[in-house]
Amino acid sequence: MNTDTRETDRLIASDKVEGTAVYNNQDERLGTVERFMVDKATGQVEYAVLSFGGLFGVGQKHYPLPWRALTYDTDKGGYVVNLTRDQIEGAPSYDNEADRPVYDRDYGTRIYDYYGLTYI
Repeated sequence: MNTDTRETDRLIASDKVEGTAVYNNQDERLGTVERFMVDKATGQVEYAVLSFGGLFGVGQKHYPLPWRALTYDTDKGGYVVNLTRDQIEGAPSYDNEADRPVYDRDYGTRIYDYYGLTYI
């Protein structure tokens, strides 16, 4: 696929976001964007699911981050969050697809509250 159809100055295709590195303000690489979750009704991205920890995919945890908490940094070629590694490790997470949460309003409120944001 032609790169021009997958990225513009303000839009990017989902397959180019998946696998993108996520850093904190201390330049520590926290993990990668495994996927993002889109609201079916509004079309807005609500979460980026951060894949963090483990080795070769074993023992990885998944951390839903509010999309608004991420800022793209062109110099890093990745996203930056204003969080420490300890804050990520203490955040709501799940280990595998079998224990993936139900992304309902209660869960959204819990996730956004953890990161100090208002769930809309």
